Amino acid sequence: MSDTAHQIPADDSDIKRMSFEEALAALERIVSDLERGDVPLEMSIRIYERGEKLKSHCDRLLSAAEDKVEKIKLSRAGKATGTEPLDPA
Repeated sequence: MSDTAHQIPADDSDIKRMSFEEALAALERIVSDLERGDVPLEMSIRIYERGEKLKSHCDRLLSAAEDKVEKIKLSRAGKATGTEPLDPA
């Protein structure tokens, strides 16, 4: 059985505390395990469900980061004068 399958917690409450990078790494391990096909069916279902939650968490974190992205406003002389939303609503 894969290392990831042995490391899956009983619930998925830890996902909420993960950074984007941690969640993405966990998701990549799950994908790798599922692609290898050496995980028993019940465990495959469990880690697939966890993968879906990790993907949703990553999507939320990316969306939040995109909302924070700003573009720098420049004066005619090319000096920074402030920021404004990247995509004004």
